Amino acid sequence: MSDTPRPVIPVVVFPGSNDDRDAQRALELLGASAPRIWHTELELPRETAGVVLPGGFSYGDYLRCGAIARFSPIMRAVSEFAAAGGLVLGICNGFQVLTEAGLLPGALRPNASLSFVCRDVPVVVERTDTPFTSRCSPRQALTIPVKHGEGCWFADGGLLAELERRGQLVLRYAAGANPNGAVADVAGVVNEDGNVLGLMPHPEHAVDPLLGSVDGAQILGSLVDAARLSVAALV
Repeated sequence: MSDTPRPVIPVVVFPGSNDDRDAQRALELLGASAPRIWHTELELPRETAGVVLPGGFSYGDYLRCGAIARFSPIMRAVSEFAAAGGLVLGICNGFQVLTEAGLLPGALRPNASLSFVCRDVPVVVERTDTPFTSRCSPRQALTIPVKHGEGCWFADGGLLAELERRGQLVLRYAAGANPNGAVADVAGVVNEDGNVLGLMPHPEHAVDPLLGSVDGAQILGSLVDAARLSVAALV
């Protein structure tokens, strides 16, 4: 591993982010260099091979979750990076920011229970041909924790059918395990080009056996693999 290049995958920090260090630690354990960058930065590091928007409560979740963070200066650079094919992963609040920024379809609503949920949930992998699921097996069930109050992903019937047709619904909660009332049990969505993923479960909290599961490494490790390949392609 010491001789393997470490792709640079910055973790964006907004006011109120609280899982940025967890994401940084997980990415580093999986072989990436993961500097944390403050949201007022205008540019991503020059060698950026991927970006992670972490969980937390950006701007205290005022207005709507992610609605203010989407206007942070760094988001212009993130949007340009994504438009050029760069890999972007949004976890929980990061997923909310990506939907608010128009980088992912649908919206996140308050949980159907109107209660905060915090527990491990089984998530089924619907696609393995994305940069975020390449380490997974088809229909593999991953145990990953959730912790959110507004994780109910919503899309109307027309949009849902279109996303289903395009294969953009990459992760679903296992039958009977939907913690928030998300439409079609959706836990994770990719954009049409497949280089931007948002998911409500927290893979960074499932990379160490001491935490009960290492299934999150399947997601984050896939991102690190894809980022490393993108760097190698440029050499």
